[in-house]
Amino acid sequence: MGERARRHKRTWYAVALAWMAMAMPMRHAIAETPSSDTPEETASRIELWPGGIAPGSERVAVEQRIVERSDDPALPDRVVTGVTRPYMVVHRPAKPNGAALLVMPGGAYRRIVLDKEGSALVPVFAGQMGYTVFVLRYRLPGEGHDAARDVPLADAQRAMRLIRARASEWGIDPARVAAMGFSAGGHVAASLGTRYDDAVHGPEDPIDALPARPDALLLMYPVIDMGAYAHPLSREKLLGPTPSPADMEAYSLQNRVRAGMPPTFVLHAGDDASVSIDNSLVFVDALRRAGVPHEFHAYAEGGHGFGVRDIGGLSLVLWPTMADAWMRAQWREVPGDAE
Repeated sequence: MGERARRHKRTWYAVALAWMAMAMPMRHAIAETPSSDTPEETASRIELWPGGIAPGSERVAVEQRIVERSDDPALPDRVVTGVTRPYMVVHRPAKPNGAALLVMPGGAYRRIVLDKEGSALVPVFAGQMGYTVFVLRYRLPGEGHDAARDVPLADAQRAMRLIRARASEWGIDPARVAAMGFSAGGHVAASLGTRYDDAVHGPEDPIDALPARPDALLLMYPVIDMGAYAHPLSREKLLGPTPSPADMEAYSLQNRVRAGMPPTFVLHAGDDASVSIDNSLVFVDALRRAGVPHEFHAYAEGGHGFGVRDIGGLSLVLWPTMADAWMRAQWREVPGDAE
């Protein structure tokens, strides 16, 4: 082929690719629009800390902002940033089973995903299964808080203690409070499950004397490792752009596993291109070596960030049912027997 023909062929390919790009749907070009908690969420909002502002966040200048990333009203996809007054949104079931689920959504430690890994769980876990569901809006470590690396854990500890302090108000057994985390929220939940008794803040009131240990721990495609298997953005937001080997070791939560921590349910998809399944594998291996009761589900397909959406046609569709059966087994209940 002569040079002229090769140039013609390259030009043809470039034109064809340009036309294909214009013809493809602009999936990632949807503009973010200002949003907020729903009226129902606002009415059931529980601030974590006395006075609202969390300890160590008094001088933080960021403002809370919620934006909507979806153009489909039936499938909202809100995210929140700038949390200085951490809070839970409480979703109460019509037929409570007496157990509670504290949910920590993900978002790579740069934002918190409110719907896909939060409100979307409510019809299943509250509506069908009877759990009182608390979705946590925790502080993000890269927004200027004091002791920034531990503020998500401080909020998770406080949330667990607050649920127990007000358990009778919500009809909850304080010995049946599970923690569930997704992606970077899985790192928050796993921190709570392994570091529940770490003193990451001073006592604010008598609530801080209550135990923060979850009665069960559920980790969905969690960020665990800060070393070889790290999710780079989560690590950067948590530890900064150049973390030391000591910091990476300390916040790699397989190194925090110990006997006496909560029984743990772990779920991950092998084709997760964002957070490697190796995060779950190293954590499960640590659970096994420490003698911690656990259950691990590895799926061939599912990717990352599925929550309870986008799993139709996959065996993943069964994961909420399996998680429910597992939690009830921890409390010696029979699935479906709640009134």
